[in-house]
Amino acid sequence: MKTKITDFFKLVFPSTYSEVAVFLFFIVCYGILGSYIAIHYRIIFDNRIPWDAYFSFDNKSILMTGGSFERHPLSYYFFNWVREFSLFISGGKMDVNFRLTLAWLSNIIITLNIIQVFKYLKNIIYLPLWLSLLITLFFGVFSTNIILSFTPENFTYTLFLLSLYNYYAAIKLRKEEKIPATALSLAGITIGGLTITNFVKVFIPLIFEKDLFRSWKKFGNALFRVAITMICFIVLYLNRIDFKYQNIFSKTNQQYEKFSNVKSMPTWDMIFSFFFGGNILFPGFIMSDKHNMKGFNFKGLYMDLYSSVIPYFFIAILLILISWSYIKNFKNKWVQIIIISFLIDIVIHCVMRFGLHTSYIYGGHFVFVYPLLLGWLFFTYRTSSKMMSFLTLTVAILCTYLLVNNIFRMLEFFWFMENYYQ
Repeated sequence: MKTKITDFFKLVFPSTYSEVAVFLFFIVCYGILGSYIAIHYRIIFDNRIPWDAYFSFDNKSILMTGGSFERHPLSYYFFNWVREFSLFISGGKMDVNFRLTLAWLSNIIITLNIIQVFKYLKNIIYLPLWLSLLITLFFGVFSTNIILSFTPENFTYTLFLLSLYNYYAAIKLRKEEKIPATALSLAGITIGGLTITNFVKVFIPLIFEKDLFRSWKKFGNALFRVAITMICFIVLYLNRIDFKYQNIFSKTNQQYEKFSNVKSMPTWDMIFSFFFGGNILFPGFIMSDKHNMKGFNFKGLYMDLYSSVIPYFFIAILLILISWSYIKNFKNKWVQIIIISFLIDIVIHCVMRFGLHTSYIYGGHFVFVYPLLLGWLFFTYRTSSKMMSFLTLTVAILCTYLLVNNIFRMLEFFWFMENYYQ
């Protein structure tokens, strides 16, 4: 038991000097940002604003209710803990200390998410330290990580859990070990419990376990582990809704109709600017007048489509790089796991069009795939100095542009808060 606890802490938290350094760097950067916003503005949590204060995040709604049961079946229980802990720290008041606690919880979780990606690059792909640091820095300034670092939402914790599980599963495959039923069930309950569409992603690594389809015993064991996970999840889900399972279908259909029929923007542009772009490279922002249906009016901020050719060019280069990585590593089981997971989100948002007009907020479900695929691309050319130099220069240029653009857009975000959320 002591060994398992030690292994768990080594898995989740920094365990080497380089990991501690990365952790401290990002927690200071994100911490300063989140603390300043929490202390000087009320945008992180305002009792009067249940949703859509910025980028369609539902901070108050999620904290108070856990979100809709059909999309976030078990998050009610989790956010009860988050809310009660924050109230304990703030002395029962939803004031600046309450906001500060929420911001720091998000800060820590997103920083740990960064650590999981760094560990994967270093311990699974075996990239040199300097290259792992470059890709990690690139990932760290993604718009999704910046925004979620102070946002108390499902996506914040989902991003961490997905990156953690991918790293854990990669370790198991590296050691040619199976994922235990306990770990699989825990992953299913936490990841699927926060967002149900991610539930299936938990089972993807099982497909690539050694000799799974060559041994009836191993295949049967895998089915048993899947069954245990599904039973645990379904029972907890049904208990959450008092076993009124009919509500799941009616509510799910309502949600799909509500978030899948937006025709104000070209589909291709929403895919490029929001799904592939907005969660990495901030576009411009647009404001709208909102109300809480109880007589209080407020301003909401949304991301706009890209307005110049440079952001499209940036995203196109990044997509070329990750596609290149997939082609070169087609037979790599770790890469296949990443891509299959990513395809689930592409189908949901780009093909089925669910929430496509605000798909930038769903980056918490998949943005970690970009640095991992970049890492595997570098791995492919590790013996070619010319290609390594070319790829390093390309990523360095992308990282520089990303940093400058996202800092500029965050200044606009601060202008918005200064004018409407003091």
